[in-house]
Amino acid sequence: MGLTQLTLEEIENHLKDMPGWTVVKGKLHKEFLFDDFNQAFDFMTRAVSHIDKMNHHPEWFNVYNKVIVDLTTHDAGGITDNDIKLAKILNSLL
Repeated sequence: MGLTQLTLEEIENHLKDMPGWTVVKGKLHKEFLFDDFNQAFDFMTRAVSHIDKMNHHPEWFNVYNKVIVDLTTHDAGGITDNDIKLAKILNSLL
């Protein structure tokens, strides 16, 4: 499950329930802002167990209080259910 690329319509339907997420350059994209570096790093640390359990690793970048996340399933060539699931998990960690 999760390795079938979603259609644009399917992605847009999911985005309605995913605050802050958009599609940028064919990837699910969100910028998480926190009060400081400790909160940003704590968010990333809490996400690790979920990410490893799914064996679905994000492209993410952290500078001070910002964590930028891009999700795509390279094996499928685009956004899949795995990306949607991980995005929802990341939102739930806020």
